[in-house]
Amino acid sequence: MTSRHIHFNQGISMRTLATTAVAAGLFFGGMGVAAADSPHKLVLKTPGAAFVGTQQWERPNKIPSGLHVKGLLRDDADNDGHNVYLRVKVAGYPWGEVRGVQKKDIKIDRVFSDGAVLKTNEVRLQVCLDRGAFRPDSCSPERLFARR
Repeated sequence: MTSRHIHFNQGISMRTLATTAVAAGLFFGGMGVAAADSPHKLVLKTPGAAFVGTQQWERPNKIPSGLHVKGLLRDDADNDGHNVYLRVKVAGYPWGEVRGVQKKDIKIDRVFSDGAVLKTNEVRLQVCLDRGAFRPDSCSPERLFARR
């Protein structure tokens, strides 16, 4: 054989093949992660109140890394004189509230997270109708969101 003939294994080194394989794996693996972190529909309802929107876990390397909730908190019973609210519990903390307004829909775009850790793993949500001091509030079933 003369030096003018190039064989396949002489033109491409093993290092180049390995680098290409790793790059392809990272690219296609990243596509799977992007699909897994896409928004999911979220509907919470109770008589007189509703939340309709989406939820998704933020990437673990994003600060804050928690449950991103985006949508409308709606007062479905405009003439009842009662307020609505979204009830939220991040693991390790007491319940909190995002208050709505009577007779209106409000936009919610928040990340619920534990500021003491890099990655929040558990959040619970409910939508509620505040029925005053003498009657218990009406709330949707509690929804648990746990990061895998």
